[in-house]
Amino acid sequence: MSQIAGTSQNLQERAWLGAFAAALLALLVVRILALAVNGTDLFFDEAQYWYWSLEPAFGYYSKPPLIAWLIRLSTDSCGLSEFCIRLPSPFLHTATAVAVFWIGQQLYDYKVGVVAGLAYATLPGVSVSAGIISTDVPLLLFWALALGAFVRMVQGPGWWPALLFGLAFGLGLNAKYAMAWFIVCLAVYLVMTPARRDLLRDARLYVGLGLGVLMIVPNLVWNLDHKFATFSHTADNAKWGGALFHPDKAAEFFGAQFGVFGPILFAGLLIITWRACRQRLPDADRLLLAFSLPLIAIITLQAFLSRAHANWAAVAYVAACVLVVATMMRDAAWIWLKTSFGVHIAMVVVLVVGVAAAGRLTPPIGADPFARTLGWEEIAKATQAKLQEARERGQPFSTVITDDRPVTAELLYYMRNDPTPIRAWRGGGRPRDHFELMQPFTGSDGPVLLVSTVGERSSVIRSFETSVPLGQQDIPAGPAASRRVSFFALTGYIHE
Repeated sequence: MSQIAGTSQNLQERAWLGAFAAALLALLVVRILALAVNGTDLFFDEAQYWYWSLEPAFGYYSKPPLIAWLIRLSTDSCGLSEFCIRLPSPFLHTATAVAVFWIGQQLYDYKVGVVAGLAYATLPGVSVSAGIISTDVPLLLFWALALGAFVRMVQGPGWWPALLFGLAFGLGLNAKYAMAWFIVCLAVYLVMTPARRDLLRDARLYVGLGLGVLMIVPNLVWNLDHKFATFSHTADNAKWGGALFHPDKAAEFFGAQFGVFGPILFAGLLIITWRACRQRLPDADRLLLAFSLPLIAIITLQAFLSRAHANWAAVAYVAACVLVVATMMRDAAWIWLKTSFGVHIAMVVVLVVGVAAAGRLTPPIGADPFARTLGWEEIAKATQAKLQEARERGQPFSTVITDDRPVTAELLYYMRNDPTPIRAWRGGGRPRDHFELMQPFTGSDGPVLLVSTVGERSSVIRSFETSVPLGQQDIPAGPAASRRVSFFALTGYIHE
C-alpha cells in the first residue's frame, strides 16, 4: 500500500514539475519573440553597457563589470543588434525562476516551489526587465542562488552549499553592489531567530562570505586605480546633499511596488507583515520576511530622505514571492492567487503588444511609456548627415562632441560604423560618467561638431573661439513626443 502511495506521489510530483518546465519554456519563447519584434531603440543605459562590453575590464564608472561581460558573451555569439544585446535577460530570469522554485521546495514543498517560481517568472517587474538588459537581471539570479544555498546551509551539513553561496554572493557583487544588502538581511534574520545564531559559529558561513568578498577584490582594485569612481557614483545616486524630507518621493516609491511585485502579491506581503507584528511566524516564513521586508523599508526610507527608483528593492521580491505564495496556499486563498496570475499574464500580453507597436501607436491615456527609448537612432542619422555634408564641402569634422551622457551612449552605439570619433565634454571637477572618465574631449586639430540637447545654453560653446549654428531638428520619440537636437560647428578650442 505504501509503495502505491509512493508511486502516486512521484507521478504527481513529476506532473507538477513537467507543468512548471513547460510554462517556463513557453514564457521564455514568448519573451524571445517579443525581443525579436521590439520596436524600441536601446535605452541609453543599455547603450552604455554595450559600449563597456567592447573593452572588458574589472570595473566601469557606475557599475561593477558583470553586465558588460554578459553583453560581450551575447554579442560575440549573436551579433550587435538590439535583440542580441538584450537576449541574456529572458534566459537569466528563467534561471532565477528555477532558483526561486528551489527555495520554495526546500522551505515548504515542491508545489509551493512550482507556484512561487511561476509567480516570479510572471511578476510585472520581471516582465518589463526581461525586455531590456540591466544590472538587476544577473543580480536577481545570484541573489536567489545565494538565498537557496543559505537555506540549505541552515537546514543541514555539507560544504557545497557554502561554496555555492560564496560564488553566488561574489557574482552578485560583481553584478551590482546592492548584493551587499544580503548581509543586512542575514543579520536581521539572526536577530529575529535566536535559535539560528549558531550559524555565527559555523565556519561555512565565513568561508562563503570570504569567497564572495575575494571575487569583488579585482573591482575594488580597479576603483582604487580610478579614484573610486563607482563608489562616488553610488553616493551621488543617493543624493543626500539637499533637503532630506520627501514624503512624496517615499509615497511614490511605495506605490510603485504594487506595480513591480503586482497589486495582489504586494498587498499580501503587507498583510503578512501585519500578522508578523501580532503573532510569531513559522521559521521558514520568518526567514523569507527577513530577506524581503527590511529592503523595502530601507529603500522607502531612502526615498523619504532623497529619492529611489522603483527597482531599487527588486531583490526583496525573490523571498517575497515564496513567502506570499506559501501563505496563500496555506490559507487556501486560491481565488486571490489565480486572480494575481491572471493580472500578471495579461501584463505579459500587453507588454508584448506594446513593444511590437512602440513608436507607431499613441497611448489612449497618459504619456507614451516607450518615449525614452525611441528616436535615438534618428538622432544618430541626423548627426551622420551633418558629418556627410561637411565631407562633401571638403571641410570634414575631426570629432563629434556631446554634452549629455544619454546622447553620448546612443551615438556611440548607433554610429558605431562611422569613423569620426565621439568624445564627451568634461567640464570642471571630477568626471560625472564613464565617457567623461575614459574618453573626454581634450582638443582637436580641426573643426568639431557639437550635438546638444540644450542648444545655445551648452557650456561647450563658451570654450571655443567660434561657433556656427547648423540648425535644430525635432526628432520624433514616438507619435506624441520629440527631442530637440541642436548642431554647432566649433573651431578654436580654448585650452584651460
